[in-house]
Amino acid sequence: MSKVEAPGRAGTEARGRLRSAVRIRVGGLPSAFWVLWCGSLVNRLGAMVNPFLSLYLTGVRGLSVPTTGLVLGIVGVGSVISQPLGGIIADRFGRRAALTGGMLANGAVLVLLGSTGSIAVITLCGFLLGITIDLYRPASQALVADAVPVADRTRAFGLLLWSVNLGFSAAMMLGGYIATHGFHLLFWIDAGACAIFGLMVWLAVPETHTSGADRAAGSLLTVVRDHTMLAFAGVVVLYAIVFQQAFATLPLAMRHSGLSGEAYGWVMAVNGIVVVSMQPIIGHKLSGFDKSHVLAAGFLIAACGNALASIASATAGYAVAVAVWSLGEILVFAVTASIVADLAPQNLRGRYNGLLGMAWGTGFLIAPVVGTRLLAIGAPVLWYGCIALCVLAALGQLALAPAVRCRTAG
Repeated sequence: MSKVEAPGRAGTEARGRLRSAVRIRVGGLPSAFWVLWCGSLVNRLGAMVNPFLSLYLTGVRGLSVPTTGLVLGIVGVGSVISQPLGGIIADRFGRRAALTGGMLANGAVLVLLGSTGSIAVITLCGFLLGITIDLYRPASQALVADAVPVADRTRAFGLLLWSVNLGFSAAMMLGGYIATHGFHLLFWIDAGACAIFGLMVWLAVPETHTSGADRAAGSLLTVVRDHTMLAFAGVVVLYAIVFQQAFATLPLAMRHSGLSGEAYGWVMAVNGIVVVSMQPIIGHKLSGFDKSHVLAAGFLIAACGNALASIASATAGYAVAVAVWSLGEILVFAVTASIVADLAPQNLRGRYNGLLGMAWGTGFLIAPVVGTRLLAIGAPVLWYGCIALCVLAALGQLALAPAVRCRTAG
């Protein structure tokens, strides 16, 4: 072999390995999924209002902290309704109509919220914001389940999580910069991103749902009567309570440790870095494992992260804790929607995902109430409680595993 041929062959082999790695991670998925992926990225890049809403209400509109808390609580109440309603719309009127309609409705509410100074209208908009913010999500998850083969669903949902986290991480940085130049611009950017996502799906994604009588068959009550799905939703509530502590009580715990808000910002940046960097590395490998076992492993890894938080006192310690529970987050979010896709009949996928969303919303509502009270007793009590909930969720999912496998095989 000549010295000239060797580098050329090495380069060819390297390009071949790169193409193979890319194909394994992103190959074989339908074009409808990639439209959804790109739309989700655009939507999350523009999702700047919700993270900064409390600052807007207090700093720009002059609302008191208690009044701001009331408005945010009303947003939370609306968000519990959001996904069950979105699921019903997705099953009754189709995925495209539910997703596009939800996005356009959310954009309209954002524009109204950013332009009113009336407390009454702000409160009403808060409720409508909660209802519309995730109205699209059951349709999005049902669309993936409709369009992607069973063997590729875990990988597809993992890639969708990657898109959401990539966009959200950038939105947090851009939103902070834009907010210093005028909060009102955040509302228009967010509304514009919603409109773009909705129109992308409407124009480029074919309807994947059944038509005719199948759409009218079943109801949300049918989903609630599914004992396996209902138990799975209960498991998700347990984890959601733990997951939300990163936003509800972690900043307070860090402040009790003498750390600043800036330190909390750096620690939370670790979450985005871990998810964005690690999901492409491990996401495509999860399809070969039992979904319930992957989910239970994710819960237990999250428990380890909370155990590390219980002994943390410096920024580096909390950053390590967040890095560990972020690995668990990757596993949990990659397979949760995939399990629902396995459990749900095709004509009820919207409603099943709506119940899943309601489980997340319920956990998010419970989280600050329980978390702040445990933190008042002592930070270790909070983190030990989170560990217990993670372990309980893991045991619950392992108990459900035979029923989930039975439904998947059927």
